[in-house]
Amino acid sequence: MNTLFQIPVRRALLPLLLLLFSAVAAAAQDPHLQTGSLDYLAGKASQTVDVNIDEHLMQMTAKFFSNTDPDEKKIKELISGLKGIYVKVFEFEHENEYTTADVESIRAQLRGTAWSKIVNITSKKEGSVEVYLMTANDRISGLAVLATQPKELTVVNIIGPVDLSKLSELEGQFGVPEIGIEQPAKAKIKN
Repeated sequence: MNTLFQIPVRRALLPLLLLLFSAVAAAAQDPHLQTGSLDYLAGKASQTVDVNIDEHLMQMTAKFFSNTDPDEKKIKELISGLKGIYVKVFEFEHENEYTTADVESIRAQLRGTAWSKIVNITSKKEGSVEVYLMTANDRISGLAVLATQPKELTVVNIIGPVDLSKLSELEGQFGVPEIGIEQPAKAKIKN
């Protein structure tokens, strides 16, 4: 009788363990995208940007920003909690120098349960921009931007707590390209 009871329990436990394992794996998903598969594109590109600022370099860099200059102070505050900024930009002389498989190698990492696509802009002529957020415990722990144009491929990966209302201040800094993030308009006070 024990063996008849043990078989259904084992069968019931297996899906439960698989579900638990996938939940743990999703929670432990790393916000740092692996972009090494794109490195071969540097040989084809007419211009490349490759920025790799880890947490240690981020802290060192923050020390160089002034506390008295308002713009530098904002940037210093913005990057103080970040654990890394990673940017890869490949510009090409001709269209179709990178493949769909190159883009899919990044998208596959963003399909995890921890990532959510928050922006998807597609144009047949100009390409696409996709913005993803990784959240954990109701906090943003990572941001990824994947921008494809006929002659350009851009991957931006910011790791750490990202304040979306201040994100536009990073454009043009640390190799983060201008992607048109607008700051919210300030509410006007009526007298």
